[in-house]
Amino acid sequence: MEVNKTAIWPEQIVYEDNHILVVNKLPSEIVQGDKTGDTPLTEKVKQFIKVRDNKPGNVFCGLIHRLDRPVSGLIILAKTSKGLSRFNELFREDKIKKHYLAVVKNKPPKAKDTLKHYLLKNEKNNMSKAFTKPVKHALEAILDYELISSSDNYHLLKITLHTGRHHQIRTQLSAIGCPIKGDLKYGFDRSNKGGFIHLHSYKTEFEHPIKIEPISISAWPLSNDPVWNYFKSNSKIL
Repeated sequence: MEVNKTAIWPEQIVYEDNHILVVNKLPSEIVQGDKTGDTPLTEKVKQFIKVRDNKPGNVFCGLIHRLDRPVSGLIILAKTSKGLSRFNELFREDKIKKHYLAVVKNKPPKAKDTLKHYLLKNEKNNMSKAFTKPVKHALEAILDYELISSSDNYHLLKITLHTGRHHQIRTQLSAIGCPIKGDLKYGFDRSNKGGFIHLHSYKTEFEHPIKIEPISISAWPLSNDPVWNYFKSNSKIL
């Protein structure tokens, strides 16, 4: 898929109602503005809605959570201030479940396990380090992983987060000898073309705070990548 750097694609929208919009983020996209000056996802969404709905005034787009630029997957955006405040409350109360897919080169030591580490963030290099025991200023990090499928060279893991720490999945998988494909920062031996890593937020579950009904949304990566395509064809995830 060729990336339009100033707009989102209609197929990126996987759920929408009056209060929220869920976008399947491409790994090249930034969620909010940074020093690169590239158009953030929030601005792309505003422009898309303004044109699609022929809105004369400003479009509201509230950012509820984030994904790192090299990571793809589901991002929840608020279309109203009411939606933003209600979903912020859900995140504070850890009532939104987030599930990821990760492709790693080394097979994990167990087919299924819970990982518990203490992560210490280094502000200078923007990295986190995992410790097996508590250390000063480190934050507890917990996730579950399950081996879903394997190819000749790689392994697909399904991950459920129980905490939301800086670079948590990348750090914890690296700590057990399973760095994510393309993730040079956390120990993989070479980068992917375009700088993305094989980590995708594929599923989110929550009770809609305004409609008060259970919502479950899932999506594979949209990028035309041979490794993702292989696992999409050979894995029953969605």
